[in-house]
Amino acid sequence: MHWLMTVLKVDSTTELWWVIFGFAAQGMFTGRFLVQWIASERARDSVVPVVFWYFSLAGGVMLLSYAMYRQDPVFILGQGLGVFIYVRNLWLIYAKRRREF
Repeated sequence: MHWLMTVLKVDSTTELWWVIFGFAAQGMFTGRFLVQWIASERARDSVVPVVFWYFSLAGGVMLLSYAMYRQDPVFILGQGLGVFIYVRNLWLIYAKRRREF
C-alpha cells in the first residue's frame, strides 16, 4: 500500500481513494468512446448512441466531484460545462422521443 501511495504521490488513504475514483472517472470517458466506436463500426456510419451520453454524464459528474475535491477551478469549470452539455443532450433525445410517440 505504501508503494502505491508513493507512486501516486498521495499522503493519506483518503487521497488514495480520490485518485482511484479519478481513474474510474477517466475510465468512464474511455468507455464512452469505445461504445461510440463499436456502434459506428457496426452501422458502418458515424453514430452516437444514447449510452455515450450516459457514460459522458457519469464520467463528467465523477470528474467534477474529483476536481472539486482537488479545488481545481480550471478543471471544475471544464467539467461543469461538460455535465451541463451531457444533460442537455439527453434532455433533447428524450424530448424528441416523446414527440415521436
